[in-house]
Amino acid sequence: MLGILARTMVKAGMVKPSCLVKPVSVTRIAGRYLAHQEGLPKLPVPPLQQTCERYLAALTPIVDPEELNHTRKLLEEFQKPGGVGERLQKGLEQRGKKMENWLSDWWLQTAYLDYRMPVVVHSSPGVVLPRMEFSDRQGQMRYAAKLIAGVLDFKSMIDNETLPVEYLGGKPLCMNQYYQVLSSCRIPGTKRDTVVNYTLDKRPPTHITVVHNFQFFVLDVYNSDGTPLTVDQIYIQLEKIWNSSLQTNKEPIGILTSNHRNSWGKAYDNLIKDKTNQESVRAIQKSIFTVCLDAPMPHASDDMYRTRAGVQMLHGGGSRWNSGNRWFDKTLQFIIGEDGTCGLIYEHAPAEGPPIVSLIDHVVEYMKKSEMVRTPMVPLRMPQKLHFNITPEIKMDIEEAKQNMNIMVHDLDMKVSVFSHFGKDFPKSQKMSPDAFIQMALQLAYYRIHKRCCPTYESASLRMFRLGRTDTIRSMSIDSDKFVKAMDDPAKHNIEKVALLDKAVKAHRAYADMAIRGQAIDRHLLGLKLQAIEDLAALPEIFMDTSYAVALHFNLSTSQVPAKTNCVMCFGPVVSDGYGVRGPVEQRGFFRLSGHSGPGPRRRSSC
Repeated sequence: MLGILARTMVKAGMVKPSCLVKPVSVTRIAGRYLAHQEGLPKLPVPPLQQTCERYLAALTPIVDPEELNHTRKLLEEFQKPGGVGERLQKGLEQRGKKMENWLSDWWLQTAYLDYRMPVVVHSSPGVVLPRMEFSDRQGQMRYAAKLIAGVLDFKSMIDNETLPVEYLGGKPLCMNQYYQVLSSCRIPGTKRDTVVNYTLDKRPPTHITVVHNFQFFVLDVYNSDGTPLTVDQIYIQLEKIWNSSLQTNKEPIGILTSNHRNSWGKAYDNLIKDKTNQESVRAIQKSIFTVCLDAPMPHASDDMYRTRAGVQMLHGGGSRWNSGNRWFDKTLQFIIGEDGTCGLIYEHAPAEGPPIVSLIDHVVEYMKKSEMVRTPMVPLRMPQKLHFNITPEIKMDIEEAKQNMNIMVHDLDMKVSVFSHFGKDFPKSQKMSPDAFIQMALQLAYYRIHKRCCPTYESASLRMFRLGRTDTIRSMSIDSDKFVKAMDDPAKHNIEKVALLDKAVKAHRAYADMAIRGQAIDRHLLGLKLQAIEDLAALPEIFMDTSYAVALHFNLSTSQVPAKTNCVMCFGPVVSDGYGVRGPVEQRGFFRLSGHSGPGPRRRSSC
């Protein structure tokens, strides 16, 4: 396909604008956040007929004609005047009038907190930062100290409500997610989890947690006068932590957080029965964020380094390596490896990728600042080591979590590929959306491998609306189906193939624009289903239909988060026979995620 479209491939120029976020004021702007939020529109409830028509169109290329005809009849019955669909639609519209956002609470519960698979691989994305060349342990500590200072610098804008408001197409975006990622943590339950944010406590947290050799420490990062520690002060404290955690025979208590949520919920209840354990767990949960000082991973060649680093961010490499050097429930975990591998993993429930990437861009730029302010050495309290009493039952839970983690690691195929022939400027020169262009390439790749089309998920931001999260852009469409089937048809001329690509790209762009305006189908259908459940009514047949199950089985789960920093984002597939594909489109090229197969159904992820 690329050969047809580009006879001459030109690499786009490198443009590196400053990524440092500038506060809108040097002093606190109290109430600015709430005033901004109240000015945003509410998420609309799309028209019922519109959603049903678009749902049928989305099903057309992925279900057989007989099943499609059956679904069409169910939808006709569902939409009858005075019928169940009309009643549920009115219920949603009433909910939309009463609530800030009719979807956000439901989405948090169904997509994250009710989801019982491990957060590792299944939910939490990882981010790989540019590789560092540490010549010694001091280099690792110095990098970690500067990173911590950079995050605290970003936090000051959140605390002071001076974070600049973001815009899309001239319209302001909801900034709520920025206020949820620090000092927050997921709490396991035996049937449903919760998310707690401690920023509104009477005494907001002033500490981070640092984990090294599976041992956790509380590190206060503010002086008694409220000023953050300097880089030098943080460095000294990290040195103390390192020297206090040289013993490596400790149980990897953190690996418990990687287990199936029901199993972890039961183990959690047992763990915190002990008062010492409870206090240690609470200290981790309430911390501003976590820093993981990792042991070196197995050596990888230069061309495999990004893949190995992606694996380290996504799951830590298994129980032999760094998977126990985590608290996966913590919203933000920054990872600094002894071998120079750096990045983070974030628990997905409180926020999507863009706020995380914005924070990363700021921190990486902050760390480039060469000036070092050497402050007078004042006595600093020794970082507090967190202790855990490991009973035989807890030991068994840890061993179970180790085994399950190692199975997940083995079951995931991952590959990070850098496509450097051309960047986003080429599709733009052809008047094509770079995002849509990549989505069509993924459709074609999947079709060539599997000889069929599949439901494809791409996230669309709903941040134009108050408390907006995401909806689904369905990249597989009638037009993309025609394009991929024509590409390998020798009877089709190149000019016809290019025309079909152009039409598929435009169809994708139109659906994406519709989605960010709150007019896509997936969240609306979910809302209708949950409204029926809340009304204690019988579930409409359209939600028990085979077509609905097929439509939600996303063999391709994709996302593209633009980043100014040269970082690689990665996440796992959402189904066992699927692919997770994430690639930030940078000016210098596309990062593409691709998988390689193994025996039996495999999860495949790439960046």
